[in-house]
Amino acid sequence: MDEFRVLASPRGPDERLLLDPETADPTYVPDDAAMASAEPGNRVRAALDWTDDGPRVTDLDVVDTTRFRFRRDVTPLFEAAADCWQEAHAAGEAMNVRVLRNTDSDPVGVVYVFAEQRGARDLFGEFADGTKPLDPLLDRIDSQPPYDVFVLDPAEHRCIVVTVAFDPESRFAGTMRETYE
Repeated sequence: MDEFRVLASPRGPDERLLLDPETADPTYVPDDAAMASAEPGNRVRAALDWTDDGPRVTDLDVVDTTRFRFRRDVTPLFEAAADCWQEAHAAGEAMNVRVLRNTDSDPVGVVYVFAEQRGARDLFGEFADGTKPLDPLLDRIDSQPPYDVFVLDPAEHRCIVVTVAFDPESRFAGTMRETYE
């Protein structure tokens, strides 16, 4: 079985996108019973059958329950992300990153902000459809998955925000879900 990152398919709700985490090669498969246990962001090991009209998952094991959530036009943007964006904007940088900490100064997550891309480029869409994989950002994290990942396109800021909660059961992850789901 090969390993993949599961995403929603940009082509329609009746299929899923399996993204090779090393090469970002896409494989589109039907969203059928074999895919029922997989959520967007999960890393899976899957066996594929290529004998019909296209690939079909015949066996699947979820190996990492990381979840991806994509939200456009969010408001308000949480303070640490807005501050991180303002720092990047003031410095003329296209990207900025900040470790997020709880009141005891323990790391609970990380926020990446990316400047709005000139022209027709839609970075939010590229993250959502796997054209620009999120795995390189996750690979930089010292803790082990699963994570809760929120890709946000704020209504009031000209940036894309990728926030990773290190522990999906943490208060921080719960607050992010309550705010942005």
